[in-house]
Amino acid sequence: PIWGLDAVFLDDPNVFIAGNLLWYPVKGNNELRVAPDIFAAFGRPKGDRGSYQQWLEKNIAPQVVFEIVSPGNTAGQLTEKFDFYDRYGIEEYYLYDPQHEELDGWIRKKKRLTKIPDMNGWVSPRLEIRFEMPNGELRLFDPTGMEILTYGEVVRQREEERRAKEQALERAEK
Repeated sequence: PIWGLDAVFLDDPNVFIAGNLLWYPVKGNNELRVAPDIFAAFGRPKGDRGSYQQWLEKNIAPQVVFEIVSPGNTAGQLTEKFDFYDRYGIEEYYLYDPQHEELDGWIRKKKRLTKIPDMNGWVSPRLEIRFEMPNGELRLFDPTGMEILTYGEVVRQREEERRAKEQALERAEK
């Protein structure tokens, strides 16, 4: 799931949002790679890619990365990913652990990723989205303040609207 971030930037042809896509930062080194759960690359066109090869992307590194902790993740794996993101220029890094209801974030300051002290209510400088953690569940809000719905929530909302429309038609027919 890309949490609806793709919808936030739907009308901007130069924001590439991807999920679970391998990112290769260095040409000629196919061992040096990582697959962020979600990333945003500003200044890069939308479109399908088999991987994100930074040298083919005007050497623009993804600026924002999200990782969602799953039960199979080890602390060592998460540390390796953090170090990779820190080394290769991520501007903002967000780590969400749904099982433990924790959200952590880091922002680049003085060439290093620095911990954001309080994520609840934090607004991403690059994405301009707000993070909220009501009842331990991560909720995102777009720059206008509207909640960003997950794909499942959008489907549920459409189904409810369809049912309401059918019910209104049935009442009108009676």
